[in-house]
Amino acid sequence: MESQVKRVNPTIRRATVEDAEAVAKIFEGPRVIRGTIQLPYPSADIWRKRLQEGPSTGVVSLLACVEEEPVGVLGLHTHPDQPRIRHVASLGMAVRDDWQGRGIGKALMRSALEMADQWLALIRVELTVFIDNEPAIRLYESFGFKMEGTLCRAALRDGEHIDVLMMARLAPGKR
Repeated sequence: MESQVKRVNPTIRRATVEDAEAVAKIFEGPRVIRGTIQLPYPSADIWRKRLQEGPSTGVVSLLACVEEEPVGVLGLHTHPDQPRIRHVASLGMAVRDDWQGRGIGKALMRSALEMADQWLALIRVELTVFIDNEPAIRLYESFGFKMEGTLCRAALRDGEHIDVLMMARLAPGKR
């Protein structure tokens, strides 16, 4: 008999420099590292620097918390200083290993796309995902992302070059 995973409704807020330790902890999990292009064993100092520079470089970092505990993070990378692609953002997300499959990614995606559509006037949000990450692909498709192509052997994972899919979502009514 398959056990039921309890879905949760996390609080989404902006990540701050003070969250660097918690973000580093999210990226310590082997499933997170396997599913992202981040290097293993991230330091809190790296995340502190990224979170501090984020707003000035056009990065919006969102944090998903359950009872004040950070369990997921999403970065929306915009291009405020590049007029010809100012309407485009790339997205990267990670959910702590022990919280995957419980609605954290869905809540982060919902908040990020609301910000993209309602506050940042973005027309295109794009991402890459490992070709074998079926749960993530299903999640992205449920938010209107479409596959645009395969980037052959685009990322190194566990000593092997892996294909990644390029996916994008155009804002509703902006085709």
